[in-house]
Amino acid sequence: MPEGDTIFRTASTLHRALAGQSVSKFTSVFPKLNRIDEGSPIAGRTVERVEARGKWLLMHFSGDLILLTHMLMNGSWHIYRPGERWKRRRDDMRVRIETPKIIAVAFRIQVAEFHTEASLERRRGFNQLGPSLLADKFNPPEAAARLRLLANEEIGEALLNQTVVAGIGNVYKSEICFACGVNPFRLVESLSMAETMCLMTTAREFMQANVTSASGDRVATYKGMRRTTRYSDPAEALWVYRRRGDPCRKCGTPIEARKQGLDARTTFWCPVCQPDQK
Repeated sequence: MPEGDTIFRTASTLHRALAGQSVSKFTSVFPKLNRIDEGSPIAGRTVERVEARGKWLLMHFSGDLILLTHMLMNGSWHIYRPGERWKRRRDDMRVRIETPKIIAVAFRIQVAEFHTEASLERRRGFNQLGPSLLADKFNPPEAAARLRLLANEEIGEALLNQTVVAGIGNVYKSEICFACGVNPFRLVESLSMAETMCLMTTAREFMQANVTSASGDRVATYKGMRRTTRYSDPAEALWVYRRRGDPCRKCGTPIEARKQGLDARTTFWCPVCQPDQK
């Protein structure tokens, strides 16, 4: 599933390409979207802005209409110029927004809904989001306090809870815990205040470091090398994620991995650098 940095980059690319342009044609395979389009056409509206909130992407049209999408595991947004060949099969198209200069296409997106500002506030799963890690006014102490509310949850699972902060996925979960020397299978209640703050500030630092470069003007999804280390070698870009059995980059101990939580997401950690006790 794309994480917060991916969605942020996607939204930024779509905003640069579409903001201020008038929609000339709207197409979708989703009946609910088409019913809205039939009653209140998307064509003729202006794309006002595109933004990311955690793992959600919002495209704001004039007339108080917002297209809310979530990529889940396999979704992506691409942008093309008229006549340009698509990088994905046309059968994978779910939403298509055309302007005179740009065509934005959502491929294999499963969640796509139209909302007004008022209905968005009532949208379950969205209206409970915690603060976005990439928001300009992100407040680490507030985020730390929200994390500590999940006292009886394992730390790795709590970090994935989007009501704490919006944007952390499975890659960052493991990387953040390693960077802070925190075992992801400890309970949140065992965290010191310093550890809690480390998790939140590191989460923001890692995500900010992966949205600094432009993602280009074509495919608006993450294709580059996500990096949490400072090593220049692409093979050494991550500390622990997907490195089971490989030596820890700090102490040489083999990295371990096991399933965690109800969704059985794989968590990676170093048993020496991240002991199971404080």
